[in-house]
Order: sequence, then structure tokens, then C-alpha cells
Amino acid sequence: MLDKVSLRLLSPYLDSMARMLKRYQVTPDQVSVGGFLLGVIGVAAIAYGYTLAALLLILLNRAADGLDGALARLTEPTDSGAFLDISLDFVFYSAVIFGFALADPTRNGLAAAALIFSFVGTGSSFLAFAVLAERRHISDLRLPGKGFYYLGGLAEGTETIIFFILICLFPARFPILAWIFASICFLTTGLRIFYGYRTLRADQRKYSSG
Repeated sequence: MLDKVSLRLLSPYLDSMARMLKRYQVTPDQVSVGGFLLGVIGVAAIAYGYTLAALLLILLNRAADGLDGALARLTEPTDSGAFLDISLDFVFYSAVIFGFALADPTRNGLAAAALIFSFVGTGSSFLAFAVLAERRHISDLRLPGKGFYYLGGLAEGTETIIFFILICLFPARFPILAWIFASICFLTTGLRIFYGYRTLRADQRKYSSG
């Protein structure tokens, strides 16, 4: 819901950093993998209770996620790079929640499981529509620079970052925050399925009538 706004605000800074990395011949895939490894270290920090250190690593991971795309646009975006980027993103999102389950299984386990379950819904509906939109040449006018069609919803990347910040700052509140965000993700899944089905159905009718 907030991705368009955050992208507009951050793009000038990401583009500037991307130009610097290009001069040093850093590739987008290297940025993707490096950011993911920082995120994995952050997950380990969560598991051991160092949530403030984890927050820094999570923010660096998310910065790398924006930077790899900006760098790709300065060079040549590739399908392999887009695939790597989105795959590592979804693994990272669930890994952060798993870190909280490891930190306190008794207190956080059920809420973490529900939230990862909700991530499966948002992720699968997002990717399924992206594949079919690409097949049917349905373009994304909202975020045209992305490697995949970004089917929106109440819980997008920016909202997820805000949620990660909150649970790292207030780890004792993880269960209630996780249940709230899981509810938002479930609603997002429902909206994506509804919108995605309606959009593909309309596109089918357009071509069959033509």
C-alpha cells in the first residue's frame, strides 16, 4: 500500500549509491546475495535475543533489496537477477519470523506459525499472478521498474519493514503484533485473489471477444 510512496522518496538515494557501485563493477546479483547474508546474520541475532543489532542488519538487507534493482536498471536487468531477488526476499521474510520462534518457542511459536502461514498466502498469490500477467503481457503501471508485476495489497514491502522494526524494538510484544500483521496479510491474500482473478478473467474476455 505504501510501496509507491517509499519508492518515490528513496529512489534518488538508491540511484546515487547504485552509480557508485557501478563504478566499482559491483553486480546486482552480488548486492542481492550480500544483502541476504546480512539478513541471515540478523535472524541469528534475533534467535539469541539481540534484536537491536538484528534491526540494523534487517535495515541493511532491505536497503540492499532496493539497491540491487537500482543497479540493475543502470546496467541490464535480467530474468535471472529478478528471480534471485524475489526468491531471497521471500526466504528472508519468513526467516525473520522463524528467528522470533527460535528466540522463545513457547511464547512466540504459535503466532510465528500463523504469520508464516499468512506469508505463504501473500507470496503465492503475488507470484501466481505475476507469472500469468507476464504470460498475458499485462503490464504494471503502478511500479513499472520492477522485474515482476507487483500485485498490491494492504501488506506490501514497506508495511513489512515497518512491522519488522516494531517487533525488533518491542520483542516482548511479538505475539500480538504478529497476530495483527497476520490478519492484515490474510486480508491482503483475499484481495489479491479477488483482484487477480477478476483482472485475468477480464483479459480473457477481451481477447475472446476480439
